[in-house]
Amino acid sequence: MSSNSYELPLSHGGVKEEEKKNIRSSSKYYQNKPNSWQRRISQVISRHKTKFAILFGIIFLFQWLQDPSINEINNNSNSIKNSKKVANNPSGFNEDTLLKYGDLPSSVSSRKFSWKNPISWFWNPNPRIVIILAANDGGGVLRWKNEQEWSIERISINNKMAYAKRHGYALTLKDLTVSKRYSHEYREGWQKVDILKQTMREFPDAEWFWWLDLDTLIMEPDRSLEDHIFSRLDELVDRTLNHFNPLKIEVDIPYVDYTEQIDLLITQDCGGFNLGSFLIRNSDWSKLLLDIWFEPVAYEQKHMVWEHKEQDTLESLYASQAWVRSRVGFLPLRAINAFPPGACSEFSDDPRFFYNEGARDFVVNMAGCNFGRDCWGEMSHYTSLMEKFQSKWYSKLFS
Repeated sequence: MSSNSYELPLSHGGVKEEEKKNIRSSSKYYQNKPNSWQRRISQVISRHKTKFAILFGIIFLFQWLQDPSINEINNNSNSIKNSKKVANNPSGFNEDTLLKYGDLPSSVSSRKFSWKNPISWFWNPNPRIVIILAANDGGGVLRWKNEQEWSIERISINNKMAYAKRHGYALTLKDLTVSKRYSHEYREGWQKVDILKQTMREFPDAEWFWWLDLDTLIMEPDRSLEDHIFSRLDELVDRTLNHFNPLKIEVDIPYVDYTEQIDLLITQDCGGFNLGSFLIRNSDWSKLLLDIWFEPVAYEQKHMVWEHKEQDTLESLYASQAWVRSRVGFLPLRAINAFPPGACSEFSDDPRFFYNEGARDFVVNMAGCNFGRDCWGEMSHYTSLMEKFQSKWYSKLFS
């Protein structure tokens, strides 16, 4: 064939085997070539894997120690177990199982951990919110309490202490046995006013005080009051009685100014005002209200008439005094004070009053459980439910 003749192009099969290998290897290389940052990470991990394992273990233990729900769940479980052991022997007094006030500080100021604030690693000297827990209600005045009542108290205190620690609040425990202010009567129900005034002097820089009765349980300790209440006041609070008025109080009285700030947040149940869980601001208005609320002349005139003691007094002030009504706001009962079934039995079909497990209500108040209901059974049930909701995946490792 002459040199000028046309040659057909080589087909793929005509490519040399060596060129094929080069093409395949080059293609694989670019497909599987790792990114530079991935290479560096894998090299660092392989070089220091022992150190990384130790660091992970330290972080895990630190997180566990910082989580108050672990100790709370363990303490509550131990209290339930101890009470079940003595349930069949109610007359057997065991001093070791009781909560002794000498072992508890009268005021517990809690800290809140924050990576960004090194001072908070150690202490929170000026808490914005102070929780007031009234303890020993009835114990030592008329009779000595049994083991289950002491265990209820232990569970309630542990619950509040863990919550205060988690959110950087202060907790102060108040013993209700020192109640004789007048020679003719114990004023246990009226001590709330005295205790509030005393606590305001203890914490002059606090902004809000949250009163909780002993038979309450915080079911959702992850929620702060700032997120649950204070950031949602406009949508939660009812300033008037137009929507719910179980006492049939006169709705409109002259000189009420609802544009004033709210200084008292309370709830209403089927019987009227409920003071088992309420919030009061540290203000001049609040101090004046407490002075009038505890006024001895009114007490002497009405203490045998008012069935619910301090609650009836507040209801009377709200009904007649415009300056009081102007700064009171009503929260839904289930916001801070949900009832268990059995309370408000005549309204058993009304969902506004009762704890809703599906909605994960914030606080349950077992008010009146000692009148025909089982206080220990209710506390055990809601403690177990709270543990179920709040238990972490690693909590079983330390139980």
